[in-house]
Amino acid sequence: MIHVIATVQLAAGRRADFLKEFHAVVPLVKAEAGCLDYGPAVDVASGIPLQGPLRGDVVVVVERWRDLDALRAHLAAPHMQTYRAKVKDLVQGTQLQVLEPA
Repeated sequence: MIHVIATVQLAAGRRADFLKEFHAVVPLVKAEAGCLDYGPAVDVASGIPLQGPLRGDVVVVVERWRDLDALRAHLAAPHMQTYRAKVKDLVQGTQLQVLEPA
């Protein structure tokens, strides 16, 4: 199994616009072969001292895939190319971490 954490830095004040487009593509992604889980998450105030400052212009995408081949197929899927075109003006950068259980 492969875990993916994608941290998406958004243009200021555009998180709601991004999430609208993201939620539209989620059913297509979850229907992909090898997708075990796929969804967005945003910072929540926890009161836990170790938590860093809240990031209002960040969305973290938490994903689980059967294997690297499924992840690679996802990245090349036509609906992902369409999605990327729709959000290109909303996204300032993305950091990707691809992990395996230890």
